[in-house]
Amino acid sequence: MRQSALQVLRAGHVFDGGQVRGPGVVLVEDGLIRDVDFTGALPPEHAGVTDFGPDAWLLPGLIDAHVHLSWDASADAVAHVTTGDSSTVLEAARSAAATALRSGVTTVRDLGDRDYLVLALRDQVEAALRPEIIAAGPPITSRGGHCHFLGGEADGADALRAAVRERAERGCDVVKVMASGGNMTPGSSPLDRQYGRADLRLIVEEAQRYRLTTAAHVHAADVIGDVLDAGFDTLEHFSFLTADGAALRYDLLDRVVQRGIFVSLTLGFLPGEPPLPAMAARIEALIDVMAKVVSSGARVVVGSDAGIETGKPHDIFPNALVQLAQLGMPTLDVLRSATAEAAEALGLTGRKGVLRPGADADLLVLGSSPLADLSAVTDIRAVYRAGHRVPLD
Repeated sequence: MRQSALQVLRAGHVFDGGQVRGPGVVLVEDGLIRDVDFTGALPPEHAGVTDFGPDAWLLPGLIDAHVHLSWDASADAVAHVTTGDSSTVLEAARSAAATALRSGVTTVRDLGDRDYLVLALRDQVEAALRPEIIAAGPPITSRGGHCHFLGGEADGADALRAAVRERAERGCDVVKVMASGGNMTPGSSPLDRQYGRADLRLIVEEAQRYRLTTAAHVHAADVIGDVLDAGFDTLEHFSFLTADGAALRYDLLDRVVQRGIFVSLTLGFLPGEPPLPAMAARIEALIDVMAKVVSSGARVVVGSDAGIETGKPHDIFPNALVQLAQLGMPTLDVLRSATAEAAEALGLTGRKGVLRPGADADLLVLGSSPLADLSAVTDIRAVYRAGHRVPLD
């Protein structure tokens, strides 16, 4: 796709990833933001100007910190991703990426695919036609452990080193580890510990050697302690599950807050769609835990887990942001969490999640104020990816 010439995008309000400004304009050229101006200066004569009007809001594109593009959000997503041929699964991932992009999500972190198919998607589909993909490949898991069917089984120091090295050589950006079990794998439980502390620390050190970030799937409180000791960059789910529900451990939460570790809370669910039975029984306790995490001052970003079931389609992320606000996070902080904060959590500081010179020209245009009503994140006027306007229909 041929890159357009200098574009000027104008709106009555601008959220730059940190604060609300406006009215203002964003100048875009060669896929990057060239300038952001609030002085009212006339744009260059040769620029193409798109004025979205005084009620419109310009924002950085949204960042979903935890998705599964190769999972099709069907009633049996596990069967689809495990038994479908590669071309079928890759096509589902292509469709999922397009759906996410149309919802205003311009960057995703894919934390579990099969056979590195999301890397193939990233290589085959032009950047302007999909979100930026931060890819983990198959998550590293114990023999027969959670999501072992994706092909990431590894036990023992040598195998774990080899697993990290393989991901680096294939071009992954992040190492995802199933530190605890999970609900979607027969014979696995989110209360189970899958790796000891020495193994988890080995994985983190090996990932750092290859300059890869690390993300730990972690539910049980004792396993959260293991992950904190190991030094992972982000904690996925962070749910403090127990046999009876969920119960926050303040000693572990205090460590997270003090060290500024990013917590990726799992939010976003279609109204009327029941969650997985194992989670439905714990839902009230989980909501209480998440609300306390939000109020603690922990650095919270949102991962939708899009794709894993029917209640989590690939355009669910705006819904997840509304839920984050319902947990008690102020609206402006929700917007920061979904943009600049998420970019930092994913290792993309300054390139994503902000409107400033030199950042990627990934933008979202809303027709009304998200500060007045956060559901405005679904009132989408335009999405730009790498400076190209995305078709919304």
